[in-house]
Amino acid sequence: MRSLLPIALLLCSAAAHADSLLVTDAQGQPLAQAMVTRTPLEVPVADLSDDGYTPDGTSNTAAVTVTRFSDAEGQVDIFQDGKFSYRVRAQGYRDAYLDAPTATVALAPMSDEEHYASYPSNVWLSQLTFGGDQELKQVFQLNCAFCHQQASPFMRNERTVEQWLSVIQRMNTYGARLPTDDQLPIAEMMQSEYRELRENPDQVPLPRRWESHLADIEMTEWPIGDGFSQMHDFLLHPNGYVYVGDNLFDRIYEIDTDTGEYTVYKVPHYEDARLGGILGNRFEVFPKMHNYMGVHSFAVSPSDGNIFITPSMQQALLEFDVTKKEFIIHDMPGGLYPHTIRTDANDDVWFTLALSSQVAKFDRDTREFTLYDLPARSVKEWLMFKALPLLFSIDPEDRPLPSPDRESTGLPMPYGIDVAPDGGIWVARLYANDLAHIDPDSGEVTMIDFPYEGPRRLRADAEGNLWIVAFQNSLLVKYDPRKQEFTDYELPVVNELPYALNVDRKRDVVWVNGNQSDTILGFHIASESWKVYPMPRQRFFTRDIEVSEEDGAIYTSNSHFPTWQTEGAVPTLLRITPLAD
Repeated sequence: MRSLLPIALLLCSAAAHADSLLVTDAQGQPLAQAMVTRTPLEVPVADLSDDGYTPDGTSNTAAVTVTRFSDAEGQVDIFQDGKFSYRVRAQGYRDAYLDAPTATVALAPMSDEEHYASYPSNVWLSQLTFGGDQELKQVFQLNCAFCHQQASPFMRNERTVEQWLSVIQRMNTYGARLPTDDQLPIAEMMQSEYRELRENPDQVPLPRRWESHLADIEMTEWPIGDGFSQMHDFLLHPNGYVYVGDNLFDRIYEIDTDTGEYTVYKVPHYEDARLGGILGNRFEVFPKMHNYMGVHSFAVSPSDGNIFITPSMQQALLEFDVTKKEFIIHDMPGGLYPHTIRTDANDDVWFTLALSSQVAKFDRDTREFTLYDLPARSVKEWLMFKALPLLFSIDPEDRPLPSPDRESTGLPMPYGIDVAPDGGIWVARLYANDLAHIDPDSGEVTMIDFPYEGPRRLRADAEGNLWIVAFQNSLLVKYDPRKQEFTDYELPVVNELPYALNVDRKRDVVWVNGNQSDTILGFHIASESWKVYPMPRQRFFTRDIEVSEEDGAIYTSNSHFPTWQTEGAVPTLLRITPLAD
């Protein structure tokens, strides 16, 4: 009779949850934290007549997916009337697929080989040692892991040293800065160390286990674009829509998250503009491309709700009138590579100029730009800044590419930017490992050394503290401007390379992009504790986060480049929402 007890308990449990799914292992024991994703089987046919994309001003409906996690009893409420398929996933178990609601699904364990293959990229990356040269590994991570996951199954494939060198050189034309002297050693290490890991996968540590808080959230995804798109940044707008930018195809997706309907607006460019803008066409190997402007980062005006967008391939600022659905191009007198953007309480627009080491302010009243120069780190770098106008006067096809060094001389790269509660402007320079503060009243620029590696994006909390990701160090860093003190916090997953973060000022939570580990990481400031949220797709590379002030829901986009390497091969907008009690 004792052997029948678990079965009886399961039957009672199933009866108590008649509208939900019970997930068990092969022996019938409940599986907690199983991920169940619901996908619609019937979606209106999309108009994709513009080279496989939605034409300007046209609306389509996304195939919205919903993901929930089972509770401690293995139960998950996921079924809905209509035609759906269901995928059931749990760590260490083979996926199961359902084409109709059922009371129970039992998952079979993975083989050792299947289990290793299911690990996210970060745990594989943690075992690349580069022959014990930690500095070389950091150089590699800084330059080779900001567009895609580095140790994914695709990247772990066998390649010759020559093939790795070819990949590295092509990535440098895309925007990486891997030093010339490091390219051959890294190619050799990639070949030998990936081979060692493939032959001895037991060396790779287990990923972090999924935890009980997952039963309290729901994930929703809106697939948009295709395998060539790059949904870089986005904006949660006060009007209720989410606006997502396709960096490689100069399109803005306006998504109604209530209905799943989205409308696409094609960003205009001047008739004489060339593909790739002032940088030239760096993606000639791609079968299709439409990045004349290079839609990058978004900010909303506090006065009229218009959206300001940095077009990284032009010396300009874009404005999108959300009422008229029209774009305005504001030509800029100087500066190169408009990057991350914010607006302040005075309705001024601030953004970094990544290549020219400047910060720009756009005054909406006068429609004038003010450029703030950030200091060079050496005389050589100062001379390189001065030579930029001459360099960019040369046709992109003939323009010489500089030979990068480990210090990225000539490219300190102002990257992230934010407006503090007191109105001060803070900037992180990625390759210079420093911060800049701009007093918006006096224009005074103050530089502060950042004692970590790779400050990308930063945000200020409600108290005026800065939160910064240290990319190569796998750290979250707080800077208190009053005490002029830094505090670092280890991330809860190994060898993560955090791209960006955002601060929920109302709830005092810092949300960090876990782009190598297929996660979003929530740091609760008061308790200094973490909660980790696995993504519903593998190879989910995220670059930004938006927070709903109303309910604390967070949004991110799958921006893996190339997108076809991600599970499902389509970029998505993702929302993680707390479930109602």
